[in-house]
Amino acid sequence: MSVFLSPRRILLTGLLLAGWLLTSVPARAAAPDAAQRAAFRQAYAAAQQGGDGWRQLAANLHDYPLYPYLAAAALQHDIQQLDRASVEAYLAQYPDWIPAADLRRAFLRELARRQDWSTFLALYQSGLGDTLACDALQARLAGGGTLEFERDLAALWAKPSLPDACDPVLAAAHTQGLLTEARLWTRIDRAADAGQAGTIASLAGWLAEPGRASALQLALALRDPAAALDAARSWPNQPRQRQAAALALTRQARRDVDAADAAWQQLQSRFGFSEAQRNQILQALALYHATDFDDGALARLIALPAAAQTDGTREWRVRVALAQQDWSAVLAGLDAMPADQRQDSEWQYFRGRALAALGRDDEARRLFEAQADKPTFFGFLSADRLDRPYAICPLTLADDPQREQALLANPGLLRAFELYAVDLPKFARREWARALQDADPDTQRVAADMANRRGWYDRAVFTLSSGDALRLYDLRFPLASQDGLVPQAGQAGIEPAWAYGILRAESAWMSDAQSGADARGLMQLLPATAALVAKRNGLDWGGGDTLYDPATNIALGTRYLAQMAARFNGSPWLASAAYNAGPNKVDQWLATRGMLAPDLFVATIPYRETREYVARVMAFSVIYDWRLSGDTVVPLATRMSPIGQPYAVPTAATARRAVDCPAEAASAAAVAGSVSP
Repeated sequence: MSVFLSPRRILLTGLLLAGWLLTSVPARAAAPDAAQRAAFRQAYAAAQQGGDGWRQLAANLHDYPLYPYLAAAALQHDIQQLDRASVEAYLAQYPDWIPAADLRRAFLRELARRQDWSTFLALYQSGLGDTLACDALQARLAGGGTLEFERDLAALWAKPSLPDACDPVLAAAHTQGLLTEARLWTRIDRAADAGQAGTIASLAGWLAEPGRASALQLALALRDPAAALDAARSWPNQPRQRQAAALALTRQARRDVDAADAAWQQLQSRFGFSEAQRNQILQALALYHATDFDDGALARLIALPAAAQTDGTREWRVRVALAQQDWSAVLAGLDAMPADQRQDSEWQYFRGRALAALGRDDEARRLFEAQADKPTFFGFLSADRLDRPYAICPLTLADDPQREQALLANPGLLRAFELYAVDLPKFARREWARALQDADPDTQRVAADMANRRGWYDRAVFTLSSGDALRLYDLRFPLASQDGLVPQAGQAGIEPAWAYGILRAESAWMSDAQSGADARGLMQLLPATAALVAKRNGLDWGGGDTLYDPATNIALGTRYLAQMAARFNGSPWLASAAYNAGPNKVDQWLATRGMLAPDLFVATIPYRETREYVARVMAFSVIYDWRLSGDTVVPLATRMSPIGQPYAVPTAATARRAVDCPAEAASAAAVAGSVSP
């Protein structure tokens, strides 16, 4: 049986189950109940404090599927006091468990701290990461061993940066004479390409002069390109100095393109740059003048030598032309792209826009028609241009009880579900990945559906990410009413479909998501921002960790969205840009390009992340509107209100667009696996 049902018929394809699924399912223990889960949570909290206090709380949990996680948590807490026997006993009892692997890593790190190298080597296994690999080498050295470059260091040497644990090993390698000048420069060049100034500086000390000074010049070019360019006026015209000057020019172009341009005028005649270096510099200068939309930026891009052209420079040639609304230049820029780049949906749409602006309506219509059957940002924009229904062709997973029963016999998957149920999502994702690592796509889809029914929504979002699975909208765009988004959005005065779109783009429904900037939870709020929003709206605030609670995060996130919308005349698309890049950046862009139509403005946002974010959020908003309403949606053209025009939250009186599945797409959907997204 196919895993899909179309909206109009059940599909029967006679699929064979993957070999790893069991043909007969053994009897399973009863599913854990609420009392067991409550007891586990209490015992786990005690285990995280160390000692044996958790054991009494877990007296009735010996048959609970997560029982081994308790002992591991206590051992992890007490890691500095543990002896080898305690760790080996756990590893022997639960050799294939994820907590056992974590305990081994933690104890190895502790043994390295203690410099108990003999015990370290007894417990070490390869493949545990660079830090422990270097600790293992240090253990061998402590035992009187020596290093061989190809055997011990070659793989590490190929990496642009290494952890501090590798420093003693590299020092020993240098003492042994293994770090030759050629090897040092190979790694320095690799680090320069990766922007790792610290690695270069640390290696420079092992070079003799003048190589040491040359390496430090490269590090300076990365750390402070302006200072490097100032110093370069007195550097000799030697290969390494040319390399450092070229690197400084390209780095400075990103920070201050005018200053980089001025330095280029001074240095281009001083240094005999290679053709590749000159092209790299010219490319960077042209690109960053373009992202600043400077006068002459378009001419610079057009004048770049063919060897200096990249997908990025060709793309920005079109974006600058769009900002100028020079439609002939738009077409010329698109024609200059290689065929595969031209076929991107964004460029097909803007070719249509250019043709329409030039009065070539029939050609434009054909391009819009080709895009309008896609449920994407540019597909919806194209449908608006043609005033036709949006094309959304949903599929539904067919019942597959045999496959589901086999999955329920997979202990790792059951542990994943249970870990999610007791609020340990990081462990849950790891158990999920291990349990399904060899599963075929149909089995993964059934597992994602099972997770979705348990309220674990992000599994479907991440699993159903290609091919026909993209049409499983009910799984990929869940409506988690228990989290209160619809009423919270209503109280905040914003449209629920837009709030859902933001949430889906921000976290993909991972309630414990945390960014590198410390944005947290479903709607990715910074704790400081959340605190201000709570104070402004009279909401309770219990600190940053409360942002991992979906209800709290959504209550604050919808208010912050409303705050962003109010700053931009209610506009959801501008507020989305502000949510991603910050409102001050959006104000800067509006000051120079605020006269553009919304689709052109989005195309000229300098940050790729923000451009794609706005497109994604607005497309998701359409899909969520359809999920909430069932048959019609507010057109994207309505949501993308002109800059400066007030936007009102849609009401029952707002004109809506029909949603349909074109006949040809519906026909294609009848063959499982043949439907493109």
